[in-house]
Amino acid sequence: MRPSSWADRLLALSARFVGFVILIATLAAAAGSFFYNRADERDRAERVAMQIDTRLRDHVALLEGVRALYRSDSRSSGPGVRAYLNALQPQVHAPGLEGIGIAVAMRQRTPAAAEAMLRENYGRDIAVWPVSDQPIGFPIVLLEPPTPRRDQALGYDMYSEPVRRAAMRRAWQTGAPAASGIVQLVQEGAATRRQAGFLIYVPVYADQPAPGVGAPALPGDPPRAATRASAPGARPIEAFVYAPFRIDDLMTAILGAQLDTIDGIEIRAGEGPAAPLAYRHGTMGWDPHEQVLRVADRQWTMRISYSRLFERLGRPVAIFLFGFAIMLLAMQLMRLQHRRVDAFRALADEQALRAADRELMIGEMAHRMKNAFARIGALARITLRESASLDEFEAKFDGRMRALSDAKQMLVTGAVDTVELERIVHRELDLAGVPPDRLAAITGPAVRLDDEGAQAISLAVHEFVTNSIKYGALAGEGELSVGWHREDGQVTLDWTESGLPETPNIEQESFGTRFIRTLIERQLKGRWTRTAAAGRLSIVIRWPDAASATGATAASPAR
Repeated sequence: MRPSSWADRLLALSARFVGFVILIATLAAAAGSFFYNRADERDRAERVAMQIDTRLRDHVALLEGVRALYRSDSRSSGPGVRAYLNALQPQVHAPGLEGIGIAVAMRQRTPAAAEAMLRENYGRDIAVWPVSDQPIGFPIVLLEPPTPRRDQALGYDMYSEPVRRAAMRRAWQTGAPAASGIVQLVQEGAATRRQAGFLIYVPVYADQPAPGVGAPALPGDPPRAATRASAPGARPIEAFVYAPFRIDDLMTAILGAQLDTIDGIEIRAGEGPAAPLAYRHGTMGWDPHEQVLRVADRQWTMRISYSRLFERLGRPVAIFLFGFAIMLLAMQLMRLQHRRVDAFRALADEQALRAADRELMIGEMAHRMKNAFARIGALARITLRESASLDEFEAKFDGRMRALSDAKQMLVTGAVDTVELERIVHRELDLAGVPPDRLAAITGPAVRLDDEGAQAISLAVHEFVTNSIKYGALAGEGELSVGWHREDGQVTLDWTESGLPETPNIEQESFGTRFIRTLIERQLKGRWTRTAAAGRLSIVIRWPDAASATGATAASPAR
């Protein structure tokens, strides 16, 4: 393990930790945005429900004020209530209210008192309608402010219709305001666009018990008190103050421009989705908010959704994607930084290796120069012994020096792609003065070496030759045997010197020996062994055979 590997692991762990923290923060931000937007929508839905509840309570309060006025003066009739409503102007201060009316009690088939009140209020004959199978009725004798459309409801017996009758009975029995279910208002008959509606009733009880339905009026009683109704378990009732509502107009009056910000709203007159639909606007979204509305004595359900798909889902998704991209970018930057650090370290290692190689080469150059001078001197001595005259010495010595120069120049400049092993061995031995007949006997299979392999073998053989010239067989004392062969995908070069006067000392490696071993291991990817015993030195070099790797067939070695 490299000394800096712990730092590499710490850096990688830090990158993963930073990415994990960014991812968790992104998820938290996305979830927070989602729940914040949902809570904001819920608050807005609650405010809408509060607006509707407040407006309906204001309408009920207005009805109770009219009831108080109706009961305050037994001589007061329609003109007094009309004057009060004209001054109050509920259509201006409480928009959405489809007028305020009064329905008085009557005995069925005895509409005279109610029709007299209608004549007093509106100055014309208006009949009570329709004929009902109920023993009592409550015809409308006042509906203000007057409009041609509302005039259609005058004289209508609301007790004849079941939905209205149910609300009127609850108000009669409890004394509290009661709301009807969904109905179509009578004044909607001639409307171009009919709307659903409902009514709220406030009971007006009789001041004195009545003997029964249809009891005659007391002398001096105003027309409105001419009839009173009673029911088992309930106080005698004289009239209902009521208000009709057109639901679309009511919601538009309450919400106004807010409807443009609402994707969908749905109101049902009751609890749960099975209740009758009272109002719908827009399209309901996938996750609406549900609120409870109080309509007099009834509970309605409102479901509302907002057109904020981006805020609910788009924004959290955008936050998540942005955070995820930041996480990936941070981790990628950490990886790039890690790669840069690795590249710098690899470069530093390579530079250190090159520096070591340079030092080795510089040392080898100095060693090689020393050997070269020694070799030149040895060649001079050998050539001198072989020459009979100075001219012969000059010719032989000049030729050998030229051959040595050509061999070195060939290896250095790479004049050829490959060099045969036999050529290298013969050239070195020829330069060492080995006779041609002995060179011819030194042979083996054809082995070609690339540039690096040729340099390594040339320098190795050169080192062997130089040492042999100085201390071994080529110095004239002993025999030299050189050969090579292929075996099991490897090339083996044997260098053997025998008959030496002394056994070579190989316990310590010289600089040149270390250099040769390094070349063989690095450039040839091979290995070498040296053995010495009883005046004998044996060197064996083995390296992978490139020809065997490509399927080439080698000739049998000739020894």
